[in-house]
Amino acid sequence: MLFSLDVVRARKGDCLLLHYGSTDDPRIVLIDGGPKTVYAQHLKPRLQQIKDVRGLDAKTPLVVDLLMVSHVDDDHIQGILDLTRDLTQNDKQFAQILSFWHNSFENVIGSELPKEVTASFTQKFGPASVKGELPDDITLDVDEEEEVIVSSLKVLASVQQGAQLRSDVVNKLNADLNVDFPGALIIAKEGDEPIELDDNLKFTVAGPMLSELQELHKKHQEWLETLEEAGKSAEDVLSAYVDKSVPNLSSLVFLAECDDKTMLLTGDARGDKILQGLELAGVMEPEGTIEVDILKVPHHGSANNLNDDFFERIIAKHYVFSGDGEHGNPERESLEMLLNARGDDDYVIHLTYPVKELDAGRKADWTKEQNKQKKKKEKNPKTKVRDDWSPAVNSLEALLKKHSHVLKKLSIVEEGKPHIINLLDEVEV
Repeated sequence: MLFSLDVVRARKGDCLLLHYGSTDDPRIVLIDGGPKTVYAQHLKPRLQQIKDVRGLDAKTPLVVDLLMVSHVDDDHIQGILDLTRDLTQNDKQFAQILSFWHNSFENVIGSELPKEVTASFTQKFGPASVKGELPDDITLDVDEEEEVIVSSLKVLASVQQGAQLRSDVVNKLNADLNVDFPGALIIAKEGDEPIELDDNLKFTVAGPMLSELQELHKKHQEWLETLEEAGKSAEDVLSAYVDKSVPNLSSLVFLAECDDKTMLLTGDARGDKILQGLELAGVMEPEGTIEVDILKVPHHGSANNLNDDFFERIIAKHYVFSGDGEHGNPERESLEMLLNARGDDDYVIHLTYPVKELDAGRKADWTKEQNKQKKKKEKNPKTKVRDDWSPAVNSLEALLKKHSHVLKKLSIVEEGKPHIINLLDEVEV
């Protein structure tokens, strides 16, 4: 029996393959695809390796039994869009997707985004803005709150990306969408039974919770009413509406089980919501703990998504941190939380890039944010500017040297080599 997690390098995003079935009849679940370049550089070569190992020729597609996109952020969905584009336009026989799990933006929010909003941003920031991109030559006034504008553009991009993905997978590739879920919306509800797939694999939904989606729906309806108010542009109300956590609050969270082994797949969900969802699903007692074999640490190890007791209540044998240092992830504070909770227990920390590369990316991001703060301070002297990057204080390398016993617990995803965590029989690589 197979039950393994195949961790693919995905830059700042996530890209995972869950192997199940048997050595005679191996099966695959593909979970997220990372941002731009990940498909061509990492995901497609890995899928081709699997085809080669299975002895499949160019005319025999690799069957992806289930494709799962945790949420609509670009660093999870873009690589999957590249895959579906490849399958629909170039190499239809490379792979075949049978089933698709994904909550669309419209289903989560409860309605479509008004066309006026898209038109407003397109007029000001160009056609690429609906893809979440700003022109290279644009100059933003720091008073315009660049972070809010970029977040707004990400919402627009998620709508377009999600619609394109559904069209590719359902209409062009003829895969089933959310057939295992009533109402075609994946949510955690008290008393729901796990979704059982073939070969003894089952998934328990632990997020998003119905209460979260109801709150998002309410917020969206209030925003639509605001949109109609006189004297306010679509851009004004979109900026007021955007909450950077909206996509993350709707992130899918699953507890995958096979025999007596478990994986907790968390997307970019918030730590407190993950704990609530596990309690709601009945797999963890209120204020209790749960032991799993693999924990995909949420949101690339961002400390903003983790509460102090997260690693105390979710105890794993393997911790997977997916990130390349962009946006500071994985953050040093998150690793400190883990080390404080687990100490020298028996566990493994999986990083998708070497520590030195992570710190280089984290330092670059630190300096970028520091420069933004300096520009704001020129107009607002009260603006707080972070200190210069200090390797001793800020780097992961210094933290790990301080806790030297942890170095033997590190496992790094190497360039071009499969990185597989086998919980049952070993996957042939």
